Amino acid sequence: QVQLAESGGGSLQSGGSLTLDCAVLSGDITHFYFMAWFRQAPGKEREWVAAIDSDGSSTYAYSVKDRFTISQDNAKSTLTLQTDSLKIEDTAVYYCAGRKCGVPKYEYWGQGTQVTVSS
Repeated sequence: QVQLAESGGGSLQSGGSLTLDCAVLSGDITHFYFMAWFRQAPGKEREWVAAIDSDGSSTYAYSVKDRFTISQDNAKSTLTLQTDSLKIEDTAVYYCAGRKCGVPKYEYWGQGTQVTVSS
């Protein structure tokens, strides 16, 4: 059973940076056609943040565009989200997710990592 495990969350002041990693355990990241990051802030619904496909093409939510960068290291089976210029409103639990080709939804999810941004 493929598992995803996030790491790298923490607490920091606004304007700072964090690197979030998602390791694909008991499997290979290349088995996924899409990998993505989602986040859920307290009292809010989970929202999509960024995604990358097997060709390396990436897309971003407007709220994080030009501040966050998604990347994938196939050799390490790791998905990374580089978060820069963090804002208080970026505070959330961040989840990575994987979706296989032909499957319309993300089936594989990590347990999440907390990011807390303060002023």
